[in-house]
Amino acid sequence: MKSNIAEYLPYVAKKYPNDDAILCPISHKNGIVEYSKITYLELDNLSNAYSAKLTNDGITKGTKVLIMLKPSIEFIAIVFSIFKIGAVPVLIDPGMGRKNFLNCVRETLPEAMIAIAPVYWFKLFIRKPFKSVKNVYSIGAYPPLGVQKLDKLKNNKNIKFTIPKTLPEDLAAILFTTGSTGPPKGVEYSHRIFTSQVEIISKLYGTGHHEVDMPAFPLFGLFSVAMGMKFIIPKMNPSKQAQVNPERIIEAINQNKVSFSFGSPAFWNTVANYCISRNIRLDSLKKVLMAGAPVTDELHKKVKKIMGEGGDTYVPYGATESLPIASFTGSEMIAQTANLTKEGAGFCVGYPINEVEIKIISATNKAINNWDDIEFLENTQRGEIIVKGPIVTSKYHNKKEATQNSKIVDKNGDLWHRMGDVGYFDNMNRLWFCGRKAHRVLTNNNIFYTVCCEAIFNNHSKVFRSALVGIKQKDDVIPIIIIESKDNISAKEKADLILELKEIGQRNSFTKPIKDFLFHPSFPVDIRHNAKIFREKLAIWAETQL
Repeated sequence: MKSNIAEYLPYVAKKYPNDDAILCPISHKNGIVEYSKITYLELDNLSNAYSAKLTNDGITKGTKVLIMLKPSIEFIAIVFSIFKIGAVPVLIDPGMGRKNFLNCVRETLPEAMIAIAPVYWFKLFIRKPFKSVKNVYSIGAYPPLGVQKLDKLKNNKNIKFTIPKTLPEDLAAILFTTGSTGPPKGVEYSHRIFTSQVEIISKLYGTGHHEVDMPAFPLFGLFSVAMGMKFIIPKMNPSKQAQVNPERIIEAINQNKVSFSFGSPAFWNTVANYCISRNIRLDSLKKVLMAGAPVTDELHKKVKKIMGEGGDTYVPYGATESLPIASFTGSEMIAQTANLTKEGAGFCVGYPINEVEIKIISATNKAINNWDDIEFLENTQRGEIIVKGPIVTSKYHNKKEATQNSKIVDKNGDLWHRMGDVGYFDNMNRLWFCGRKAHRVLTNNNIFYTVCCEAIFNNHSKVFRSALVGIKQKDDVIPIIIIESKDNISAKEKADLILELKEIGQRNSFTKPIKDFLFHPSFPVDIRHNAKIFREKLAIWAETQL
């Protein structure tokens, strides 16, 4: 295993020097996409050129560098160049909204920035959050005066750069969460976390140079390169996974014989629906990973229908703070657990991977400072999910309280991460997901789990999706189900549907107390996956409706 994630690039460059590493779409005509390409050796050289330039400008080990670039060859080369220096890339999802984005910049205090020109024009009008930034660089046209352009370094060849000594626990990057259950937090990644992820993912899914990868999340292109997989950058906005143009995705897969891909359930639902409606198959596609929100058996079936013969779908379970910790195939889900999910058992996310240990504890919102205070639960008992292993991050950046609330140290000094999710192990030692801990609805008499309750009502043919929220009334909390219907329906149809949903709810003991239903035109969802429902926003909306 490498001590610095950047060491994988010169390794694959030496092994496959003239093979294409990255393909980036530049034009489209008559169903054929033209790509700009770079080989592994060229990518390593470009990365070295960036590293030399930034080092000469005083960017050294530990310097925090905010990166605001579009998915591109340059993005991958620059991130690897920063890893090589030992500096720390700061990656913030721009789709999280201006307020959240600026708060993330303030908390991180980056000392340098590499961005496209519009970010600098934006910075001219809002200077205060960027006051820590001293060195500024751009990729692309028309940056303001004073911003150094890095584009000219593309022509530099055979530049050598020696990666300084790096310890596995050295800070490698700061990656921000989506903020689906609170403000986004910067997760500190060490080099050990990255290198462990490369080794685990490679072993778990059999990835390597024989695969062609097309991840819908740009950051995962770093893993593609590290594992020697040809990386196809899809023509899409990564922050709008559900609105992807399926034609561009289909062209990319078929033209490049993509065999491996990772995207959100919303992304694959859009692509699969388009393919099925037009009888299109993606014969080269053998492995599809979906994560970010629960993946239904219906979606597994749709994606498997358009894949190549012998292909399968996979659900890697984890979080920004620890990924992956468990995995399950679509074939197993369809055959073994789908019916239980529809009955409210939760979503099975499979078996823990060999390198991690997972436990279920009695759920609490308080910090856990003493290992002896924990109540460990038996199989089938629902509680809070905690995990230990080489992919578990140690803390949030400049957020001491959040770190304290999310981490536990055991008697051996090992660190455990509290996933913020609730679930349980079944008697086959498979992990089941029941929803976010913060989204449980706690009444005086019951605990309602979002994923379990919502599955009951999602069985109705007119329901696209549902969301459980709780509203305080007098001395108790009232559970409410909010419905997003598949089609626009009239007031009369809504009234009839509510009666039918109430009848469905009465058939299950854990949904029987739910009496109130509301309709929402379009659920607010997270910007990274377009699939995680913002139940906090729906709860506020529901209060106004009641």
